[in-house]
Amino acid sequence: MSSPMPPPGLRIEHIVTAGTFSLDGGVWDVENNVWVIGDDRECAVIDAPHAIEPIAQLIGDRRLIAVLCTHAHDDHVTVAVELGRRFNAPVRLHPGDEILWRQSYPDESFEQLADEETIGVAGTTLTVLHSPGHSPGAVCYFAPDLGVVFTGDTLFAGGPGATGRSFSNFATIIDSIRSRLFTLPEDTVVHTGHGDSTTIGNEKPHVDEWIARGH
Repeated sequence: MSSPMPPPGLRIEHIVTAGTFSLDGGVWDVENNVWVIGDDRECAVIDAPHAIEPIAQLIGDRRLIAVLCTHAHDDHVTVAVELGRRFNAPVRLHPGDEILWRQSYPDESFEQLADEETIGVAGTTLTVLHSPGHSPGAVCYFAPDLGVVFTGDTLFAGGPGATGRSFSNFATIIDSIRSRLFTLPEDTVVHTGHGDSTTIGNEKPHVDEWIARGH
């Protein structure tokens, strides 16, 4: 099969922002990946953590079509509403994570995502893959033209996202990874919510190890 051919000018940009993650009474220092997919005219932001200015500078004078949330833990949505307002763009989230969203934004609305929905940006499409486990409404965004999937905290280089806190479940995240991500081509690049990128092929052989250690 031939490799995907992205539209001319389409690119992925990336920055890291630092701040805290708070849940269940604990607070942890974290660094989060911010991914921007688009061309010179328009773009979409995947997750909006910690600080608005670095993200706004990356967007520049382009039209922001949406702030796409992988899930609603506070370190992924810290400036989502502010960013959406600045660029007149909707904040989009799966409704399964409304309970977490309300912890950060008791009175703010969001635009709901649906499983298998496609979102157009800069001549390509992102397909929403509902992947619960780390949180009830966690999603991944698959960009077939680019051969990449943005997994948030569902899948990292080295294993699944954490499931030891409220609203998470280890068996559910393993099922999501197997059914929604490991069905993608093995050369699909996995752009994560924290840390380094990986590929589906790199992670797929290790699922039994994750289960054995209950990671």
